Amino acid sequence: MAYEYTNLEKARLEKINTLRAEGIEPYPNRVNRTHTSQQAIRLFEEAEAAGSEESVQVTLAGRLRSMRPMGNVVFAHIEDGDGRVQLFFRANDLGKEQLKFFTREFDLGDFIEAAGEMFRTRAGEVTLRVESFRMLAKAITPLPPAKDQVVDGEVIRYATLSEPELRYRQRYADLAVNPEVRQIFRTRAAVVRALREYLDSHGFLEVETPILQPIYGGAAARPFITHHNQLKQDLYLRISFELYLKRLLVGGFERVYEIGRDFRNEGVDRTHNPEFTQLEFYMAYADYYQIMEFSENMIAYVADKVLGTRKLVYQGKEIDLNPPWRRLELREGLIEATGIDIEEHPTAESLAEAMRARGMQVDPNAPRGKLIDGLLGDYLEPTLIQPTFLYNYPRDISPLAKSQPGNSQIVERFEGFMAGMELCNAFTELNDPLDQEARFIEMGRSYERDDEQRHPMDEDYLRAMRYGMPPNGGYGIGVDRLTMLFTDSPNIREVILFPHLRSREE
Repeated sequence: MAYEYTNLEKARLEKINTLRAEGIEPYPNRVNRTHTSQQAIRLFEEAEAAGSEESVQVTLAGRLRSMRPMGNVVFAHIEDGDGRVQLFFRANDLGKEQLKFFTREFDLGDFIEAAGEMFRTRAGEVTLRVESFRMLAKAITPLPPAKDQVVDGEVIRYATLSEPELRYRQRYADLAVNPEVRQIFRTRAAVVRALREYLDSHGFLEVETPILQPIYGGAAARPFITHHNQLKQDLYLRISFELYLKRLLVGGFERVYEIGRDFRNEGVDRTHNPEFTQLEFYMAYADYYQIMEFSENMIAYVADKVLGTRKLVYQGKEIDLNPPWRRLELREGLIEATGIDIEEHPTAESLAEAMRARGMQVDPNAPRGKLIDGLLGDYLEPTLIQPTFLYNYPRDISPLAKSQPGNSQIVERFEGFMAGMELCNAFTELNDPLDQEARFIEMGRSYERDDEQRHPMDEDYLRAMRYGMPPNGGYGIGVDRLTMLFTDSPNIREVILFPHLRSREE
């Protein structure tokens, strides 16, 4: 179905035809920009401070954000990736016909190139006195309706886009008109950069592992399935980097990490998106206690670099990231939150009965591990506002973690929580190939009725383990959730540039 242009869009299409009829290309191939907006402003201010009488000549480029015709002059603002700057068009400089051409053919949202001399207006704003200009890209669709904002004491009309689903579907427009959204993604990039800096400075090697995998593993999640036509083979989008990163420990790398996409064919809510960004690292000769300490120091470092403080406010709650974080055994946390001692209920049937006795909803087919996970997510997790490490998890929900000495039913695993949501997950990793094989077989049986959580047997991973895997600690953190915390964003869709949405008729 062909796109139907609105009347405003038709008017702009006519301007494109007019420009071309006059021999002016509205989408030229070349741009002559010499400075960004802020570079030009700084250059002028430096010359001004030095008392230089030499003019500061620049050529700028950006999107037209405001236009104020005032007889024989026009004030406008353009915005580029560096900021915004005022343009001053005057008939005495350009000629009346050129000024009329600008006001007639240019619209808000168009990209413009303007050359001239920088000066300071009577109002004190550093401005470009335009001596020549040209169209760089004509915007056919107008930006969303404008709103007023006060900038440096001056009322400026800005475009806005506020309806959340429309913002997510048209992120390009959202970014174009909402500077605070652009700042979220600058912060996200700074978070990733700081994570890399910390890991690189501690001897880690950044690597890349397969996204398409013949066997999925490393987490309890339902995968996306695809098919390779030439190989006639079903493949899975990875749900975790874990099993491939640990293969590299076998190969002799002692500290490895990856930052990339994982894919889980699961529900969508305020903290879950089917495609998300994860950091995972593995450290030879470390256990989960050392990983806890490393984790809290890493996140504190990221806060220092990105926020300049270790205290942040998330949805009205102040959170202190200073180490050490609270340590709380999972069993004790569940007793506090629910009154149920999971050690007293070694079977799914017993635990389900205890939950029903407290009026809780219970899936009759759920294995014990999933029931415990539900208790944690529904009752304990929302209470963990300050940074907290829950540790010592039941073996039946942690098939890749090493058991505690003397207690085969509890594994050395922790998860980090803050602001009522899970942030990270870590183990003292299982490196006994015989134990690992037995766990894969056990998980296959336990979750036979619940395929979403089933952990398939990975024979090649077991082969790698049989060559000898050093003792190690492993860790994963959701980059999207960390960015949510650092930007006070209530929904994961706010920090993913192009989140997945239900299809609808456009």
